[in-house]
Amino acid sequence: MRSLLITASLLALAPVAAQAQTTAAPPAGDAVYTSELLTRWGKEVTPENAWRLYPRPQMVRERWVNLNGLWDYAIAPKAAERPAAMDGQILVPFPVESKLSRVARKVTPDDRVWYRRSFTVPADWRGQNVMLNFGAVDYEATVRVNGSVVGSHKGGFDAFGFDISPYLKTGANELVVEVTDPTSAGTQPRGKQILDPAGIWYTAVSGIWQTVWIEPVPKLHIAEVRATPDIDRGTVDVAVALSGWANDNDAVRLTASAGGKTIASTIIRANRQATLAIPNAHLWSPDDPHLYDLKAELVTIADPYAGEAERDRKAYDSRFTDHERRVYAKARVQGAPRDSVAAYFAMRKVSIGPGRVAGQPAILLNNKPLFQHGTLDQGWWPDGLYTPPSEEAMKSDIVFLKKAGFNMLRKHIKVEPARYYHDADRLGMLIWQDMPSGGGEDQYLAGTSQYQAVFPSETLAEQQKQLSEMIGELRAFPSIVTWVVNNEGWGQYDSATLTRFVKGIDPTRLVDANSGWLDVAPKDSDMLDIHTYEDVPKTPPLQADRAIVLGEYGGVGFPVPGHIWKPGKGNWSYQVAQDEKEYLVRFRRKMEGVIRQAKENGLSASVYTQTTDVEDEINGLLTYDRAVPKASAEALAAIAAPLWTTPTPD
Repeated sequence: MRSLLITASLLALAPVAAQAQTTAAPPAGDAVYTSELLTRWGKEVTPENAWRLYPRPQMVRERWVNLNGLWDYAIAPKAAERPAAMDGQILVPFPVESKLSRVARKVTPDDRVWYRRSFTVPADWRGQNVMLNFGAVDYEATVRVNGSVVGSHKGGFDAFGFDISPYLKTGANELVVEVTDPTSAGTQPRGKQILDPAGIWYTAVSGIWQTVWIEPVPKLHIAEVRATPDIDRGTVDVAVALSGWANDNDAVRLTASAGGKTIASTIIRANRQATLAIPNAHLWSPDDPHLYDLKAELVTIADPYAGEAERDRKAYDSRFTDHERRVYAKARVQGAPRDSVAAYFAMRKVSIGPGRVAGQPAILLNNKPLFQHGTLDQGWWPDGLYTPPSEEAMKSDIVFLKKAGFNMLRKHIKVEPARYYHDADRLGMLIWQDMPSGGGEDQYLAGTSQYQAVFPSETLAEQQKQLSEMIGELRAFPSIVTWVVNNEGWGQYDSATLTRFVKGIDPTRLVDANSGWLDVAPKDSDMLDIHTYEDVPKTPPLQADRAIVLGEYGGVGFPVPGHIWKPGKGNWSYQVAQDEKEYLVRFRRKMEGVIRQAKENGLSASVYTQTTDVEDEINGLLTYDRAVPKASAEALAAIAAPLWTTPTPD
């Protein structure tokens, strides 16, 4: 979230230590508070092993070069020119303020962060274009290669990239990234980040916080693959978008498979959509998270209209018709694929329909009611802040929740790296994805508010742009079943319009217009969502046309000595237990209320606060360092088990 300059020294992935320039230590008061807490995974992080897996699991290419590792960095006044000397080295992809970055310095709205590395392009990429990709940079980034600006990007949560081919030279290339970030001084989507963290507000995150990589692609290449299942028809619609215009001899070959066995395959004209039949579909669910593999290949075909009278007219009139589909399905491929990506999909459906209580609609999975028992998941780490120490660490949260009986989590006003959702897809964890909140402090509603905030048109446009980008980037992941447009009153505006906007982008998922507080979109939201932190959770009023859910409840605190962010300082929670026995008593009391509501009132889902402690907050099921569960996973699962049992008749 500030400004950064990057020089990557990647001479065939050689370390950059030889290029490092050092200056005096950071000025007094420049350091960010970092606890002694480290996760066991954080202790193992090195420049050589920092986030090595391919970062885009829904569009995998075989050839790529990972640019994570040590970069040179400097923090300078925002208005100043590029510094002549760098301050030291930073470990990418960990944010500037984090301990794992090896920097742990504040970045203010008046700062600019600079990153620098050099890299070489592998010789066998000759003849290909080179894409430079960023998983996420917070917040506004400008990228230069060999001194030339190749592009800029605004937004702290979405991936972006640039074709840097025109700017490359033989041998070492200099990569520089500069970043600025207003954090809580701005109105941009930022979630719980704040410049002065305390209570439920956490340390700011600035700069590169996800993987950076380069990969070779042809000039015309696959840009996006979207698979939309329909379990009622037994089909999956697959749309493949290319990076530019295509000719009649450009086609895409699609192959769906399971366990190495081809289920369906076809060829379509490039920049088109196909429908593949998936007979006897193996449905995805939390208990059986079955995934189908999908390969998309950009191929050249023989002219499908060759020899026909008025060939050009025939091709033009066939555009976007069933005739065109039939012609291309029989096309003859010439040569090897020009581009190929691996993806996957799941056959699953989420909807609203009749539940177990007559008259109260419920959330359905695959046309059947399934209670969604979840946690509020902040996704923060004591050593990496936004960036988990490793994929194993990131996945461990989901593994624990599954063992503890949870089948859902609400990803709370943060967007995770793409591999997180891939892990959820494979492990069988339903996800409600929040849009990160934004707005100015005076645009945050109170629990007693009766109307919504007002934003300038420019702010509205940016919020909606980033909302659509989040959905576009994440809709490939079947674990995501609900979009949460707004949390409580944090920058809430025009909820009804935004809900319709989201449904227009993705009509295949549920939309929660507002989790908690001001319910102003009853005709558009798929659920009524209340927050209730009372000892026994309150019950939402029954609804004729939408599901009822507890979007937040729980919040039982339990401080574990030796695992506290700020030992000896005040901690924060809604309630406090003194030991594990009391913790379980309080958890059971709340769960009994949820179970009663599910069976008597038709409650569809509940979200317990929260997965882990976070900084000053101590109301997690796990300590912040993930070292100690407040209660065993088995005990938590046993308490929740009655949610899915049906009483036997007398």
